Amino acid sequence: MTHQNLAFLAGDRPEAAGLLNELVTRYGSCPPNEADVIVAIGGDGFMLETLRSHMSDDKPVYGINCGTVGFLMNTQDIAGLAEKIAEAEAAVIHPLTMTAKTIDGRTETAKAINEISLFRQTRQSARVKIIVNGKVRMESLICDGVLLSTPAGSTAYNLSAHGPILPINAQLLALTPISAFRPRRWRGALVPHDAVVTIETENPEHRPVSAVADNYEVRDAVSVTAEEDRSIAMKLLFDRGQSLDERILREQFDY
Repeated sequence: MTHQNLAFLAGDRPEAAGLLNELVTRYGSCPPNEADVIVAIGGDGFMLETLRSHMSDDKPVYGINCGTVGFLMNTQDIAGLAEKIAEAEAAVIHPLTMTAKTIDGRTETAKAINEISLFRQTRQSARVKIIVNGKVRMESLICDGVLLSTPAGSTAYNLSAHGPILPINAQLLALTPISAFRPRRWRGALVPHDAVVTIETENPEHRPVSAVADNYEVRDAVSVTAEEDRSIAMKLLFDRGQSLDERILREQFDY
């Protein structure tokens, strides 16, 4: 692509706003729906927000890091930005769909790019049942929580919870406990990417649990079903030599 219409979006940090002005002055900007590429300026949180907002637009997204970690972003070196975007390496990721049912009978749905998590709401531990493709795989897990992670999200909270890092093209999802108490030795499981995972809470009135899709929270969940949505394919762009595959590989060797 020799010519690109770019849509620049920025987070609320002053540094991101300043860079936005510089880039718009240099390259111009158009509305996201008219763009060839959306450029997200901020941290990983803003990248997730941008991907969620434009999930169905079929627009590749190139991130410029103005945050802390910036795992999903590129460096702030904006020299030759148009050329970098034209030569960028793409990673295609698919979101998870969360369907959460609550104590008061509500059903809420949300998309997650990194993970769907369940957390205890009070000092009481959570007690949950894990069902995969309609079959009970764990009758009772006593824990602070449990999460289901995509490959793209496997280096985020999943890794902090001692879950496995997944290559971006792995046809797998990581099911990882958070501070498991019983069974003590359970470290989680890998499930096929097309698995339907349902987590049911035990005694939710006494042991309330929150369900979270990335940063969208549903309180007082009774059950949560999570599955990958292959109908949505989001394309992230990375500078040549800095692909998401390469970053995930580096993360496994801690450098």
